[in-house]
Amino acid sequence: MKTQPLPQLPPANPRKEILELSTLRDVLRYAISVFERAELSFGHGAGGALDEAAFLILESLSLPIDDFNPFADARLTEREKHLLGERIALRVEQRVPTAYLTGKAYLHGVPFRSDARALVPRSFIAELLQSPFFDGEGDQMALVADPEAVEGVLDLCTGGGSLAIMAAYAFPNARVDAVDLSPEALSLAAENVADHGLGDRVTLLEGNLYAPVAGRTYDLIITNPPYVGREVMDALPPEYRHEPAMALDGGKDGFDLVHHILSGAAAHLNPGAGMLCEIGEDRDVLDAAYPETPFLWLDTANSDGEVFWLSRNDLAALAR
Repeated sequence: MKTQPLPQLPPANPRKEILELSTLRDVLRYAISVFERAELSFGHGAGGALDEAAFLILESLSLPIDDFNPFADARLTEREKHLLGERIALRVEQRVPTAYLTGKAYLHGVPFRSDARALVPRSFIAELLQSPFFDGEGDQMALVADPEAVEGVLDLCTGGGSLAIMAAYAFPNARVDAVDLSPEALSLAAENVADHGLGDRVTLLEGNLYAPVAGRTYDLIITNPPYVGREVMDALPPEYRHEPAMALDGGKDGFDLVHHILSGAAAHLNPGAGMLCEIGEDRDVLDAAYPETPFLWLDTANSDGEVFWLSRNDLAALAR
């Protein structure tokens, strides 16, 4: 007996189909189904189709993003349906990151403007800055004992400025220098700095790594540089191709800029200071390149060994 093919849904048409829906709950269910069938990549802050759909709906409608339930049975206006239908369609048809569609991303509840001038904010360093390693709560593993004693922070490859702003909040007495090579990214960073009212503490500098801060030293360097290797760059999901390639491409093995950052860091650190650097999932490559260097690998809720800490003394040994 010949097996009959299973029935399949025709391709989704969000701009049209959403007009048949009534409530936010309806749209959430619909968006999840469409996202799952489209096999989207969820690497820009959401854990999956449910989280991303909820964020897209709530942020698009200027609703609080921490709880969908109070609004689930609210009915949508025609104008709101058209807006959500267009954004769901762009998400599945062109694979535009949701943060670019809404113009907003959050790091640990802190909002930032987000568009194609810079990467969507998503660094594990943000979580670490709010952890016992840096929050001054007296943890034996603390890397910064007193956040209020930190007077200067350097953020290399700042992009849209999110980590520089997070550092300004984490270290209330610090001035933060934020460096990037991209004038487009720095224009977005300037908008974020202004939104947070930190123009008197965060200075944006255009240039290549340490060049704009020659002769300056800091109590802490943080950096989330480009670290994607060439093979991975060639295989990136479409969502990542909407982001600036220069903010992702780290050369053949992903560590071209990391090597430069390591070699120059000690000269820009005060005694007792150190550097926090995110390098992705290729820890073994870096360990092999620096077998004598005592990297301290720091885990977060969603990462394992993707961020390291090195003291000024350890970095000085690399520079010799």
